[in-house]
Amino acid sequence: MKIPAHAPLHLLHQVPIGTLATHAREPHGYPYPTVMPFAPDASHRPVILVSRLAEHTRNLQDDPRAGFLVAHAPDGDVLNGPRETLVGRFAPVDADREEAVAHRYLRYHPDAERYLALGDFAFWVLHVERLRYIAGFGAMGWLNGADLDTLDPLPAEEEDTLIEFFEAHPARRPGLELAGVDRYGADLKIDGVRTRFIFDAPQLDLQALHAVLADCVERHQG
Repeated sequence: MKIPAHAPLHLLHQVPIGTLATHAREPHGYPYPTVMPFAPDASHRPVILVSRLAEHTRNLQDDPRAGFLVAHAPDGDVLNGPRETLVGRFAPVDADREEAVAHRYLRYHPDAERYLALGDFAFWVLHVERLRYIAGFGAMGWLNGADLDTLDPLPAEEEDTLIEFFEAHPARRPGLELAGVDRYGADLKIDGVRTRFIFDAPQLDLQALHAVLADCVERHQG
């Protein structure tokens, strides 16, 4: 079954929490699932913030292979909502990227700042090898991780410029925030509730992104 264009990508931006499945050290080899907040990075890969003392972190240190389940079911009907399972290897975020990753993650999960202050937590990112996307009964399929997004990711400095533009827009109403933006859509918070504003087509340059974000502000005035 053909997967709808960019649907697996958008799903990673529509929910704040996934299920991380690692290989248990004890009892050895068994799946060890745990609920985990995450934020997509510029390449749409799940980024998690984990304690060095947590069981799942120790599992990843022993075997970085993992699965990550994401499901979107605002009405509670999980079996009819879109969902996907990503498989790959988690790795700590490189030291030279930690500041930029933290800056972006905290826009999605501002309460996580208290964990960072403890000094025991670190960011890990999933390098996706394969994913299984299910849009509902009869609509499903596999996708290679490299095919999730074939465009160059939006540079962090350009995303920061766009967020500044969004925040300063004279038509932006109180309670409308921009957590992140990419070439395919914008991750909004409307009165604290996450939602995804999907662009009609991928936006390939900064000028086009300014235009679609201005349209986004106008559409969410009420």
